[in-house]
Amino acid sequence: QVQLVESGGGLVQAGGPLRLSCAASGRTFRVSTTAWFRQAPGKEREFVALISWSGGSTDYSDSVKGRFTISRDNAKNTVTLQMNTLKPEDTAVYYCANQRSFGISKDRHEYENWGRGTQVTVSS
Repeated sequence: QVQLVESGGGLVQAGGPLRLSCAASGRTFRVSTTAWFRQAPGKEREFVALISWSGGSTDYSDSVKGRFTISRDNAKNTVTLQMNTLKPEDTAVYYCANQRSFGISKDRHEYENWGRGTQVTVSS
């Protein structure tokens, strides 16, 4: 199976940029949609952005649309989340995961191979 590892988190000031990476290892031949989710303390894990295996389809939550960009490089087995104009409400642990079945979904219950997450903290 596939193992995913998130990296790139840190502390940034509001308005600044940050780039997160999701690196895959193991059985990376599997075709799958990959998504970023985030979870703040006491909150449900929420959808942030997704990208199809081919990169032809992307989607974003309303709260990040226009500020975040998701991309992937299958040759390097990586998915990237470029975050710009960060806000304090973006503070959370960010996770990446692969969808279990064929299709494109925003539902966290349809994803697997969760990474351990990377902390993003945005100061005001």
